[in-house]
Amino acid sequence: MLARLRSPNLVPMLVVALVIAALYYPLMLVANLPVAQRALDSGAALPCGSALECATQLRSPVLPSPQQLWKGFANLLFPLNSPNAIPLNAAVTTLETLVGLLLAAAVGFFFAIGLVASRAFERSLLPWIVASQTVPIIAIAPMLVVLLGQYGVQGWIPKAIIAAYIAFFPITIGVAKGLKSPDPLSLDLMKTYNASGWQTYLKLRFPASIPYLFTAFKVAMAAALIGAIVAEISTISFQGIGKMLAENSRASDVVATWVIMIASAALGILLVALVGWLERVVTPWKR
Repeated sequence: MLARLRSPNLVPMLVVALVIAALYYPLMLVANLPVAQRALDSGAALPCGSALECATQLRSPVLPSPQQLWKGFANLLFPLNSPNAIPLNAAVTTLETLVGLLLAAAVGFFFAIGLVASRAFERSLLPWIVASQTVPIIAIAPMLVVLLGQYGVQGWIPKAIIAAYIAFFPITIGVAKGLKSPDPLSLDLMKTYNASGWQTYLKLRFPASIPYLFTAFKVAMAAALIGAIVAEISTISFQGIGKMLAENSRASDVVATWVIMIASAALGILLVALVGWLERVVTPWKR
């Protein structure tokens, strides 16, 4: 534990967190004071006497006060197995994200190997791979769900497929860059050993791509989480972080929406940290 506290990455992260915490309260007051003043001028029944006091107690604030966020977390975290609580819905979104990442890895490796192995494959498919990421996911998600639904694919699986659609691109580009990273002398050396194409991949290109692979996986993990949440928002969902965001947004519950967004960010940090932990396990020589 002490070693983790002395981690060079943890101290800068805590400094940024402290700066954000120090700036949040004055920003919250600046954002909420005009709303509080208009509410007082309109004669609304508020349990406060001044705009400064009301700025921390608005029912629909621009930015929730720390006290409101604390109460919001207390309301949305417990009971843990409640269908309206964050833990159960976060677990569903995590499942969709992880399955989506695995699907994206399979597709990404296929395209990456093709891009490196064949110039014709790269020229014919790379523009389409890039173009696939320019289609708004919020537009394609409902159509994809309807299409998959015709074949009996329902529930969380369509969301995982949509997450994979977003996540396969960084994996494709990252792995392709890694597979191309060995220097020409090493490739020539493999030729002098009469190594086959697959032997060159297994013994040279794949090991050389590992640093690029985990960097790509970290980006893809965040993209898959975003894809899963957007898919939950833009389709009919009964569970998930996206479902909670959509419901509370429609109900104009600003505090709950902020709490869920913060929980989503925390979930993203945990999932990316999971990839970082796997990287340290697989590549112990980089420590």
